[in-house]
Amino acid sequence: MCRSIKTLRPPVLPEEATEEEIRAAALQYVRKVSGFRAPAAHNKEVFDRAVDVVAQATAELLDGLEIRGQGRQLAQEPAA
Repeated sequence: MCRSIKTLRPPVLPEEATEEEIRAAALQYVRKVSGFRAPAAHNKEVFDRAVDVVAQATAELLDGLEIRGQGRQLAQEPAA
């Protein structure tokens, strides 16, 4: 159960973290703090909700970070 959560930002990753990578890190975090690799049926809903919340918070954090020498990492808007 004790896999390390990897850094999800440049320059450690050459590109932005994918949703899959963010969700995997969130799942690992929730597993670690709850002590459950897989929750019992009666805890599955709250466990899954926690993974969703942590993944969303992680995505917001990564979107808002400024990396030295790169400025704020903004999502590119489609050309009009």
